[in-house]
Amino acid sequence: MSTTTFRVDGMTCGHCVRSVTEELTALPGVTGVDVDLVTGGASPVTVTSDAPLDATLVEAAVVEAGYAVTPTRSLL
Repeated sequence: MSTTTFRVDGMTCGHCVRSVTEELTALPGVTGVDVDLVTGGASPVTVTSDAPLDATLVEAAVVEAGYAVTPTRSLL
């Protein structure tokens, strides 16, 4: 199991959280997504997966949802 935490900029409400969660959950191997919404700031997003995720795919999923991601750390 792998857990990766990113900070996502631009989310302001529950709809934003749902959009990002849906895009990340669609990635192969993702088993969970937890968002700590910080209105007006960078929100921590923790993704749990069966194996380490490709950061490029994670960023592309967040961009597809309409937001920007800044990787902060990866925990194995």
